[in-house]
Amino acid sequence: MNEAPVARLPVKLHRRVCLVMTEDALLAEELLARKKLSQEVAGRLTDRVLLIRPGRIEAVLEELRRVGHTPQVVGRPS
Repeated sequence: MNEAPVARLPVKLHRRVCLVMTEDALLAEELLARKKLSQEVAGRLTDRVLLIRPGRIEAVLEELRRVGHTPQVVGRPS
């Protein structure tokens, strides 16, 4: 049995990053459509996961709450 060669993907490890993980891709799109939130997004990792700019999580949480979302924060340093 000949197995196909496995493609190698470059990977970059980041520590202490903030992510917004949504339940579905549509909600992520809606968040990106909001100017105040989209300017805090450094990138999109998947269709449901947004990478937040360093030091901007409080602004993101405040805006999410302002527009009626109830974000769950996991792994916040004390």
